Amino acid sequence: MPDEKNEYALMQFKREEDGTQKFQKVVFYKMNKDGSFENGTTLEEMLKLSIERLDDLNERFSCRENILAITKMEEALMWLNMRTENRKKRGVEGKYEA
Repeated sequence: MPDEKNEYALMQFKREEDGTQKFQKVVFYKMNKDGSFENGTTLEEMLKLSIERLDDLNERFSCRENILAITKMEEALMWLNMRTENRKKRGVEGKYEA
């Protein structure tokens, strides 16, 4: 199994005046094989943030596409939460195993 990638760079919306593109780093938590972990955020938190942001935008600029995108992100969050619950039931949540 390849090493888990847990750091990503998000491109900022606008370039600098000189054309330079800036990035923001996002770090996800990383579970180590020995059971320890490196702290960071989760996909669930990124989805919650994205839903909140699009809800805010949709209040000001409502459209069908926003509503559909929100619905799909909520569905993705539901599936990830279901995965977590299934892992808890199997006793493998928080462990480096499938």
